[in-house]
Amino acid sequence: MTNDKIIIVKDMLKKFGDFVANDHLNFDVHRGEIFGFLGANGAGKTTAMKILTGLSKPSSGEITVAGYDVYKSGDTIKRNIGYMSQKFSLYEDLTIAENIRLFGGIYGLSRKEIKKRSAKILTQLGIEDMANKLVGSLPLGWKQKIAFSVAIVHDPAIVFLDEPTSGVDPITRRQFWDLIYDAAQRGITIFVTTHYMDEAEYCDRVAILVDGKMIALDSPQQMKKAYKKQNMNDVFVELARGKRFFEKAPNNK
Repeated sequence: MTNDKIIIVKDMLKKFGDFVANDHLNFDVHRGEIFGFLGANGAGKTTAMKILTGLSKPSSGEITVAGYDVYKSGDTIKRNIGYMSQKFSLYEDLTIAENIRLFGGIYGLSRKEIKKRSAKILTQLGIEDMANKLVGSLPLGWKQKIAFSVAIVHDPAIVFLDEPTSGVDPITRRQFWDLIYDAAQRGITIFVTTHYMDEAEYCDRVAILVDGKMIALDSPQQMKKAYKKQNMNDVFVELARGKRFFEKAPNNK
């Protein structure tokens, strides 16, 4: 992992009327890093991700993604990243192969390159004989793994994963993280939101959000050490109960 910053967030604020979804967030993400964005449902994770992916504008703050300003270059950001949402990632009335071709075209790949990368995805997942199956007929775990592979079919600098393992069993979650590790080893930066605290253990660094505020930012190992906990779930419970405040959290700058 290099020290190059691929995401820079300074004082990001997002308000919906009087409701503050993201309360002056500050953090950086380095190239090649697996960066976890953790918090319970409603903590503000998805709102922040929509801003970082060019889908929404912040109320204020300075934010750049892959060198592009989120205020001025939302469309450019969308073309230079990968994105996977738990709610919508694939067209269920299309086959696996058709989905790969569709998204490859959306990302601007040539027909020759789409054919090459389609074969690679099918081989990597071991589903060559399933290429013509409708996505809607597949188990959720397979849908998620295929959706991730499609999200990085164009080898983006960054891929954003919005609670990608929600609803799948523990074994499938672990298999999904094997795909994440493989992508990271190929140099793709991973930005992943989750409310599963055990998944924090798989990240290089994690940020923890509670009620729209970032209350901690560090490696899982350093957080467990600082709060004298055996696992990240216990760290989160400690923080979420308000026993520690952001200004006391380790490495919060």
